Amino acid sequence: MRKELIILLVLLSVSFAIGCAGQKGEAPNATVTPAISVTPGAAGPEVITVSAAASLTEAFTNIKSQFEKENPGTNVNLNFASSGNLRKQIEGGAPVDVFASADEAQMNILASKSLIVNNSRKDFAQNSLVLIVPENSALNITGVKDLADPKVKKIGIGNPDTVPVGNYTRTALTEAGLWSQLENKMVFAEDVKQVFTYVERGEVDAGFVYTSDAKTAEPGTIKIITNVPVSIPVKYPIAVISSSEHKEEAQKFIDFVTGNEGQDILKKYGFVSQS
Repeated sequence: MRKELIILLVLLSVSFAIGCAGQKGEAPNATVTPAISVTPGAAGPEVITVSAAASLTEAFTNIKSQFEKENPGTNVNLNFASSGNLRKQIEGGAPVDVFASADEAQMNILASKSLIVNNSRKDFAQNSLVLIVPENSALNITGVKDLADPKVKKIGIGNPDTVPVGNYTRTALTEAGLWSQLENKMVFAEDVKQVFTYVERGEVDAGFVYTSDAKTAEPGTIKIITNVPVSIPVKYPIAVISSSEHKEEAQKFIDFVTGNEGQDILKKYGFVSQS
């Protein structure tokens, strides 16, 4: 009887302990996970999106790298396309912080709709228009007038309605009295890089690109025939977008582009400095 009484007391003690634990909302033998300590200010870097003309691809990729080294609290997301298409994206509400255009016209449209911070706008580079042909071309093209030769079947240009290099090309050819003669030979491209690719692959007989693009060519792929005069200066403006949630960081990027380091990088890629 004494032994049985001891066992009964032990069982009652265990039941009492379990009941107490249950009242506290914890399972018996539960493991309590310590709270995670969060260090103030430990959030990741700010990310800004820079929408830039396709002709800026190489130069801005280099600028991004240098800017991030000197501004470790800010990362740059680059978005390249034709200036016209980038402008349409911004008009459609795309989350963009900085816009760098290959012409004034696209920036002017955004300004007219109050979509840029006007006092942030600056011209930061200039370029020029050139006529190029495939390296192995057998056609005797020495200037724009030779494009009227029946042997020249296809001419690559950017779409004049959305691609600044195409608009510059149309203006130059119209001023030279050649646009109507050559229009049926035109192969429209979505941006200047696509024009360059058409020429490089021999898919067109000639094409109009910027000097900066021609300078990126691999040896033995294209030939620069001539500079093409155009009455509209090939200027590149840059500005902060009004809807940006990172205006301070966006302005820092613009300051870098327009500063000595940014201008030196642009020169290396064939652009003419604005400073």
